[in-house]
Amino acid sequence: MPQQPPVRSSPTRPSRPDASMSLITNVMDHSLDDGYAEAAARKESGGERGLPKTLRAKLGLAGGLVLAALVVTVGAAQARVAAPGVAKERQELIDRIDRENNAADRLESGVDRLRDDVSARQRAALKTTGGGQADLMGILSGATAVHGPGVRLVVNDAKEASAGGDATNPREASGFSDTGRVRDRDMQRVVNGLWESGAEAVSINGQRLTALSAIRNAGDAILVDNRPLVPPYTVLAVGDGQRMATRFQNTADGLYLHALKDNFGIRVSLSAEKDVRLPSAPSVIVRTAQPNAEKTEKGTS
Repeated sequence: MPQQPPVRSSPTRPSRPDASMSLITNVMDHSLDDGYAEAAARKESGGERGLPKTLRAKLGLAGGLVLAALVVTVGAAQARVAAPGVAKERQELIDRIDRENNAADRLESGVDRLRDDVSARQRAALKTTGGGQADLMGILSGATAVHGPGVRLVVNDAKEASAGGDATNPREASGFSDTGRVRDRDMQRVVNGLWESGAEAVSINGQRLTALSAIRNAGDAILVDNRPLVPPYTVLAVGDGQRMATRFQNTADGLYLHALKDNFGIRVSLSAEKDVRLPSAPSVIVRTAQPNAEKTEKGTS
């Protein structure tokens, strides 16, 4: 058999440069895009064109700057001229307010002195017209400061007192605006319960109660004889302390206060004290009864 000629391998073809290497080289040579470069060139040329080149334009720009500076200078000068006048008027208003405050303080001091004088005259009238029971009348009417054994009852709002309620709240249905605040009717019941339990004299936050005292509310504040009080409300009562505390807890008003504590978080503390001190009422109205002369004459005739 004829021998086949040996197969000769074809020569190796030279490889082409990598396309990625060309892209990298191009990026390195042109780090800034042509569009960015053109924009930067336009901005630079525009800035140069923005400045006035002609003498007339330069004079106009200078005149505008001078006018602006003149306006600012005139405004500052006017403000400086007006400043003393404004300060003077302000000081005059401050002085006037101080004078009025001092006058109000003097009037208030005068009212306090007159109130004390009236209270002293009323207490003297009770002693001269009260017979042998003048001291008792002074205690019961609140005209005399008292001290002795009694009880201390502190009533305070709940820790998380809310500012509103809902229709399902039984306290709201009874006229209460929230679930955690002590209201005027709560304090009314507390005071009535202490009187019923044998209290001889009662005060709330240092405000002595009399037979004519009123406990009302104005918004969220409780007023005692038109004087606002803030919680906690400290009620002091003179009497047989231990006996009065026990009797109060068993009254309907004491049970009502206990229900407020259990159901609405009202904070209550009651303790018997060996000595509590109550001031006299700031103003006591003395009223006396006179027999009807006509009825007396008819009765004797």
